[in-house]
Order: sequence, then C-alpha cells, then structure tokens
Amino acid sequence: MRKFELKRSDFSYSYKVATRWKDMDSYGHVNNATYLTYFEDARITMIKKWKLKEKSLIVASIKVDYLAQIKHPSSLEVCAKVSRVGGSSFDVLSYIFEEGGDKPVAVSTIVVVCFDYERQRPVRVFPQILEEVKE
Repeated sequence: MRKFELKRSDFSYSYKVATRWKDMDSYGHVNNATYLTYFEDARITMIKKWKLKEKSLIVASIKVDYLAQIKHPSSLEVCAKVSRVGGSSFDVLSYIFEEGGDKPVAVSTIVVVCFDYERQRPVRVFPQILEEVKE
C-alpha cells in the first residue's frame, strides 16, 4: 500500500476533536504544533484502553507529514494503530481526517519506548501491546 492510502477502517482507534480558537495561528489555520496535541490526545486514549498500571511509556521520536491546512472551525477524527513492534519499542501510526474527508490532512509515526524509570532503561514491550497487534 502506498504512503497515505489508509482509510479510517484500517485503524483500531478513533478519536474525535473539534478545533479551538486558540489552535489558530496568525494565518487563520491551525498551527503546526497543535497537530501534535491532536496526535497525543488520540494516543493517550488508545493507551488507556490497555490498562498499563504501574508501567511507563516514553516518546522517543515523532515524525509528522503535514498534507493540508486545517481551518478553524473544523471537526477532526484522529485514527491510530500500532504499526510496528520491536523488542522494547513500538510505533503508533496516526492519521488526521477532516469530517467528511477521505484523505488525511496529516500523518504521524510516533516511536514509543516501554521504560523502567527505577532502573532508567528500556524494558520488553508489555504483553497488552503485543496482544493489540495480534487482534
């Protein structure tokens, strides 16, 4: 499948958000940094479903492709899924769609590391995440 050709139905999680007045920059569109907040909100919602009590995750890397401007006001849907699992890390692939649109306006790949703060080192990917990929 070519880059950016996934549809909403290809994702395991969906998060709806409406743009806010404060999201805009002086050019009248949503500021590029705000997209990261939309991705974060969707990622946190997805992670909460895993019930990782007493387990820590840290973001190691974020890559964002900005494909189109978002004007305010807009209703958005952020779709996310685990797209890769390594020994101690996994990737969360997320698309932002505008309501009624079938092409993403932004795409992110976020590398998340399973981490032990006491020992200050990565640990094996947690079983709940491995189960997510099997489903």
